[in-house]
Amino acid sequence: MERALGELPNRPAVFLLWPAQTGSAPAKPFLARTNVLRKRLLRLLTERPEAAAGAPSKALNLRGTAERLEYRLTGSRLEAQMLLLEQARAHFGTSYRDAIRLRMPPYVKLVLSNAFPRTQVTNHIGRAKAVYYGPFRNRAGAARFESEFLDLFQLRRCHEDLAPSPDHPGCIYGEMGRCLRPCQQAVGVEEYRGEAARVAAFLSTNGRSLSALAESARERLSGEMDFEGAAMMHQRCQRIAEVLALSDEMCRDVAHLNAVAVVPSSAADAVELGWLRGGVWRGFTRIEFTPADGRSVSLDARIRELSTAVAGEGHAPAPVERMERLAVVARWFYSSWRDGELILFDDWEKPPYRKLVNAVSRVAQKTPAKPRPSTHS
Repeated sequence: MERALGELPNRPAVFLLWPAQTGSAPAKPFLARTNVLRKRLLRLLTERPEAAAGAPSKALNLRGTAERLEYRLTGSRLEAQMLLLEQARAHFGTSYRDAIRLRMPPYVKLVLSNAFPRTQVTNHIGRAKAVYYGPFRNRAGAARFESEFLDLFQLRRCHEDLAPSPDHPGCIYGEMGRCLRPCQQAVGVEEYRGEAARVAAFLSTNGRSLSALAESARERLSGEMDFEGAAMMHQRCQRIAEVLALSDEMCRDVAHLNAVAVVPSSAADAVELGWLRGGVWRGFTRIEFTPADGRSVSLDARIRELSTAVAGEGHAPAPVERMERLAVVARWFYSSWRDGELILFDDWEKPPYRKLVNAVSRVAQKTPAKPRPSTHS
């Protein structure tokens, strides 16, 4: 066994160690990620000197139980996390998220299925009609953003299913003029939904729908020599900017969340591009700097070709699968161990090709030279 393990590549990988079948129930494998495959497996599968001498060891050792090894080399932490999710879903039943410690990131949700739309912080992306804004780093950040951006509107903050009545006691936000008070029938359903539409536009445009109006009003009032009104609009512009600064880097309306992850590859002389379109993970494609056919193709042209191919893909994953893959991307992006770049952009039809080319060049320069992929399987 030691000889076979010694021939394995000492490179980053995700691996499965399968135990021998001892009963009718299917055996569950040991799933893990490592930066040094050979060294990790030698530690797990070879006899330790202290164990041979009779001294107890607290370190995990699977020498007596492991029967089969499966592994795949990985070039980046993002690729490894996606592979861990795939293997956990396949082998660990309903506990697969716990097996890889995957937690869903928080979002600010505008509930549009309610007759009187409201917002809430949630970790779940569902099928009901709604706008999801995120993902945030943590729930506290999402809650603070929700509270602050609602100050720009007059949407209700209560979570009850309203039964509007003139006798409804209302709340403090209505008394302060920060809610339209649909509970007390101060406004009708259509007028309230108009305010909800403004909130949806704010989230969908990342604040531009509101900031553009405030800036336009400021310029108009300034031109009319209404300096007091212009100063008020200037303060509103500043307030909108302060609110937007509270959102994290990845935060977008999930339906408009487009990005390309540029990460190292497990192959020599290559970089992987991971595609996120409309909040849906579309997988990786590889850019090789020394093509096998020897043709010379510009990096810009190659990226344009790949993005066009991704744009033509129509397959949509199940909502749970979409949510989990987006959680993996957020986990990688917000982590201290991110090993690549994520280029975010608003319009899928207009990818920032210059930024992508520069990001590919930077990641390629930081990636250490690799040996050619091993033929082991």
